[in-house]
Amino acid sequence: MKKETIRKIFNFLEKEESREKPFAYKVKINHPFTEDELNFDGDLILNHSAITSLPEGLRVQGDLSLFASAIKTLPEGLYVKGSLYVSHTYIESLTDNLYVGGHLWFKYSNIGEIPKNLYVGGELDIEETPLAKKYTDDEIRRNKNLNNGSFKGNIIR
Repeated sequence: MKKETIRKIFNFLEKEESREKPFAYKVKINHPFTEDELNFDGDLILNHSAITSLPEGLRVQGDLSLFASAIKTLPEGLYVKGSLYVSHTYIESLTDNLYVGGHLWFKYSNIGEIPKNLYVGGELDIEETPLAKKYTDDEIRRNKNLNNGSFKGNIIR
C-alpha cells in the first residue's frame, strides 16, 4: 500500500470517526506531539519497525519494546515505568538520566558504556555487547554513573 493511501485512511478516520492516528505513524511522519501525547499509557511495542528515533520527553507507563527496529538513538528524558527492550538495534549509547522501572535488555546491540544517572529496577541483559566484553559485573555495579552505584536486578551475560 502506498504511503499516500495510508495517510488518507488515517486522516479520514481522524476526521470522520474521531480516531487518533497511531503513535508509530505519528513518529514516522515527524508529527509534533502534545504534552499529553508524550505520556503514553500502556505498552508501546515497536518491534521490527522502521522508526529511527522517538520524541524527546517520552514517558511510557508500561513496557517499551524496540526489538530489532531501526532505532538509532533514544530521546532525552525517556522514562519507562515497565521494561525497555532495545536488543538487536543500532543503538550505540543510552541517554543520560534514563529511568527504567523494570528490566533493561540491550543484548546484541553496540552499547558499550553505562550512561549517567541510569536507574534500572530489574535485570540488565548485556549479552553480546561491547559493555559485556569491557567490564566485569562488579565493575558495572560500582560504576559511578549509576544512581547510588547500583541497580536492583541481576546482570545477564
